[in-house]
Amino acid sequence: MSEYVFEDCEKLGFRRERLEAIPKFFSSYLEKKKFAGLSLLVAREGKIAFLSHQGQSAFEGGFDVDDSAIYRIYSMTKPITSVALMQLVEQGKVMLTDPITKYIPAFKDVMVFESGTASDFTTRAPDRMITVHDLLTHQSGMTYDFMAEHAVDAIYRKNGINGARSENLDTAGLCAKLAEMPLLFSPGEHWNYSVATDVVGHIVELVSGMSLDAYFKQHILDPLGMEDTFFHIPDDKRHRLMSNYAYNPISRETSLVDSPERTIYRPGREFLSGGGGLLSTMSDYFKFADMLHRGGTGANGALILGRKTVEKMASNQLPNHRTLEDHGFGEFTEVAYPGTGFGLGMSVVTNPNVTIATTSKGNTSWGGLASTIYWNDPVEDMTVVFMTQLMPANAYPLRTQLQQLIYSSLV
Repeated sequence: MSEYVFEDCEKLGFRRERLEAIPKFFSSYLEKKKFAGLSLLVAREGKIAFLSHQGQSAFEGGFDVDDSAIYRIYSMTKPITSVALMQLVEQGKVMLTDPITKYIPAFKDVMVFESGTASDFTTRAPDRMITVHDLLTHQSGMTYDFMAEHAVDAIYRKNGINGARSENLDTAGLCAKLAEMPLLFSPGEHWNYSVATDVVGHIVELVSGMSLDAYFKQHILDPLGMEDTFFHIPDDKRHRLMSNYAYNPISRETSLVDSPERTIYRPGREFLSGGGGLLSTMSDYFKFADMLHRGGTGANGALILGRKTVEKMASNQLPNHRTLEDHGFGEFTEVAYPGTGFGLGMSVVTNPNVTIATTSKGNTSWGGLASTIYWNDPVEDMTVVFMTQLMPANAYPLRTQLQQLIYSSLV
């Protein structure tokens, strides 16, 4: 992180004693074995005001968490994939209004679920075709298998469409299967969290002529100096991988689901999920989030996107300035619905007076299944990155607690 400047937190407008109390607060999570380890970075004015690592990489031992720790960032892959697509938009190779059949003709016959069950249902024709904009804003009508809220979710499970967890599929194979699945609703009718960003990733591949990992590396990761962000973990870095756990709310037990020794992220895994497949470190992801906060240019001077493109991505794209609360279809997402809209690949706070936690208007953010999260606050000129490894992200209210703790630290 040599290109970044560390500054005294008080000079950046924080109360030192309150920032330093945050690790003490999360110590109770570690002591009660809710999390094995975690990392937190808080920056303001492009300078790092606070950096903290706690715990170990695994309950079963492992290394003390430090800057080298590699995390599964799951859906925090989505903003990176969205940036890749918007680079192609800037070059005139893709338009947001393009129907996705321009790139993936199999979707020409997609239908909308009308009634029935996962094994016996009727469909109707959509009111219009899915566009690239629909994919980026999660208005495509697609869903996720784990939602367990609708028959279409069950149809995904029945057909082995498991997002980043899909096996024996590449991105082209996933899209081919998705084209055969019914939509929850006609494109643009609602907002629903979904596998749509995996389709975005495949469009990046088709238009660029590169695999998604190669495109990321050449156009985003290498320019920003993100050396520890990848779909497959190299063998010589596997010892730095955090163990990942899942909490069962019924049994109240936490179990190991992926470890460095038996990880599914080894080289050779076929599916490159633009919706949730990346591994990264806290410092690497900060380089990406900070680039967005700086308007598309990294701290090292690398131009990733134009300023106006980033501004568009960070603006609410839902129709008639609607929010997730009144436009959302399902209940699950990585952020709370009230006062929040959605941009191109990230959430956008439209009314901080009604959000669950303290925040600012224009705050953009997204999180991952294993409780990771980042946010950029344009009003307070602040970037925050938080990493840990526990699924699901709503197992504990740590994101709300983290926001309250950080915002209460401001002078």
